[in-house]
Amino acid sequence: MNAATIELSLTIPAAQAGQRLDQALAALLPDYSRSRLKAWIDSGEVRVDGAVLRPRDKVFGGEAVAINASLPQETRAAAQDIPLVLVHEDKHVFVVDKPAGLVVHPGAGNPDTTLQNALLALDPKLASLPRAGIVHRLDKDTSGLLIVARTLPAHTSLVRMLGERDVHREYEAVCRGVMTAGGTIDAPIDRHPTERVRMAVREGGRDSVTHYRVIARFRANTHVRVQLETGRTHQIRVHLAHAGYPIVGDRVYGGRLTMPKGANEELRQALREFPRQALHAARLKFDHPVTGKPLECASPLPADMRGLLDLLAADARAA
Repeated sequence: MNAATIELSLTIPAAQAGQRLDQALAALLPDYSRSRLKAWIDSGEVRVDGAVLRPRDKVFGGEAVAINASLPQETRAAAQDIPLVLVHEDKHVFVVDKPAGLVVHPGAGNPDTTLQNALLALDPKLASLPRAGIVHRLDKDTSGLLIVARTLPAHTSLVRMLGERDVHREYEAVCRGVMTAGGTIDAPIDRHPTERVRMAVREGGRDSVTHYRVIARFRANTHVRVQLETGRTHQIRVHLAHAGYPIVGDRVYGGRLTMPKGANEELRQALREFPRQALHAARLKFDHPVTGKPLECASPLPADMRGLLDLLAADARAA
């Protein structure tokens, strides 16, 4: 199997002080599995301040980490001709506008017809990169913007930028409940203790920070803009539900369905039957991973969310 070489340089933040080396790297490099990072540490492909450490060795914050590791070619996913909307394209980067319903990576229950399969048809050279160059994720039923690296230098740089929180990611969501103001949710996230398909706010979980502000208030719902500081699994959905404002249509974290008092049947049906979580990755801002030039991309709200907001606004005007 062919292999590429990946080179990464990063600094352990103070927030990771006291963690095991493999835990700290897993938090900083979420696109790589814990087992892969551990193998790199064990093989001496990770150096901390120039020294080879063990996965269990503690870090103290401020250490310079250099990774020079082999990266086996990804060959499992097959190319499939699935239409994609590209918001940006150059020889190093794609920015894809993912529709709701499209799974990002093949996995259990979704062996094919994923974004990864589509990307391999669009650019077969992506087979040489981890996960066909996809450097972050969106849930199946979340729509919007995703960055894809097309070259190893771009991939290396983007993984570092995401780990160092240098990619600005902004979402829009429709929530249950009326927020009085925006704010910040700083609450650690980990696997739910008993339901392994869910995430939850848990003491000792991974550092997770979400900023939000109100775009519009309705009688029983709020349209919010959300900015991710970290990028944990289901982070926005978990954090907003934890704050008491679950996302409309979220079958996992949404809780008991409530309706605006006296709402007409059209709005009641829309809220009851909204087919997915009303969450959209609307804007991305980052420096190009190779040229360094600022890059900003935007995606308009899809029709299903626009229709829901129109009904909520009409209900508020009629009240």
